[in-house]
Amino acid sequence: MSEFAVSQDTVTTVLRRARVFDGRRFLDGQHDLVLRAGTIESVTPSPAAIEVHDPRNEVVTVECAGRTVTPGFIDAHVHLMVSSTSLFDIFDKPFSLPYYESVGYAAAVLRSGVTTTRDAGFADAGMRAAIDRGIIAGPRMKISISIVSTTGGHGDLWLQSGIEAEQFMETPGRPNGVADGVDEVLKTTRRLFRAGADQIKICSTGGVLSPNDHPEHSQYSVTEIRTIVDEAEAHGSYVMSHAIGATGIRNALAAGVRSIEHGMLIDDEGLQLMLDTGAFLVPTLTAPRQVLLGAEQGVQVAPAMLDKAKRMADLHLASFARAAEVGVRIAMGSDAGVGPQGTSLDELAVMAEGGMSLERVLAAGTSEAAVLLQEGDRIGSLAPGYLADLVLLDLDLTDTGQLGGITDRVANVWKGGARVA
Repeated sequence: MSEFAVSQDTVTTVLRRARVFDGRRFLDGQHDLVLRAGTIESVTPSPAAIEVHDPRNEVVTVECAGRTVTPGFIDAHVHLMVSSTSLFDIFDKPFSLPYYESVGYAAAVLRSGVTTTRDAGFADAGMRAAIDRGIIAGPRMKISISIVSTTGGHGDLWLQSGIEAEQFMETPGRPNGVADGVDEVLKTTRRLFRAGADQIKICSTGGVLSPNDHPEHSQYSVTEIRTIVDEAEAHGSYVMSHAIGATGIRNALAAGVRSIEHGMLIDDEGLQLMLDTGAFLVPTLTAPRQVLLGAEQGVQVAPAMLDKAKRMADLHLASFARAAEVGVRIAMGSDAGVGPQGTSLDELAVMAEGGMSLERVLAAGTSEAAVLLQEGDRIGSLAPGYLADLVLLDLDLTDTGQLGGITDRVANVWKGGARVA
């Protein structure tokens, strides 16, 4: 058995006297939690006066007084195959190197307290299988595989020099996502599901880290997007849309996408559409900040991309604050890969900057993200029968001011009842 394929039946864990955020709210007083056979068996007020005996398993007790237990965090927008904003980095790497690098990235994300991710592009079914089989350490993964994009769109990295600056060329496990017109987008969607995609990622506007487009500009018609949405629903799945400009956001929502990624330039009509449809916003507030920070630290970022990042960073928090204020459903997403892997929880503090309460911020990274991923009955909450994905924070978490640097306060992480950090 791999060292990462730890049996969930070998240890029963008891966490005693913890402050508990259950995925929606903080429970009153201290609570004890029992983790057995990979799931949460009980959550009871302390002192529970229970003695846990398990003749089959070792019983491990963790003292949590003065500390906080939350569900394992869910990052709904990551790129676990990358950790750079530089296109120049692409040309210098041997073909297989990103696969080996991703092993370290996945482990760093898991250690940081993120037990489930939704990959927004590049990771294929092999990486998901390697984690599920215990070959490598990492969070649970929902994969998109390739980004579905128009020719010249955000997912098309053709340069005017004639060079294809694709981070990941087409392989048997990663179909090319560039497609135009109803027939092409339909076939591309089917090819992605055939390759193992859990959901489909499209671009309904231009982006920041792409050479040929602008964030304000729309990509794909409502008819094209609806074709993709209908096919995804036929597979029991949904569509997430990279969308920055107001028109492209509205087009995506009118066509039935489940989530808007980024959403920097959303207008009042778009906000109302989000409320009417129940679509989620995955804001990725730290992403443009990471681009700018990387450039300050010497990462080579093309000037046009850097200019776009500066413009979007100035607008991002204000548009997010409007969405939060009117009650749009929000799920945490960091766009990890734009910046260093293992920093997903930095997103929590920035969401609080945008006016969200502590409980709402934490819910965005747990129960709300689980609902978005269609996993709300399995993960994202601390309740009997849920998978035992938990984070123990080495602080008594009571206000949003404590969210800054929270990754450094992650004491332990459990995934499926197994302690992984």
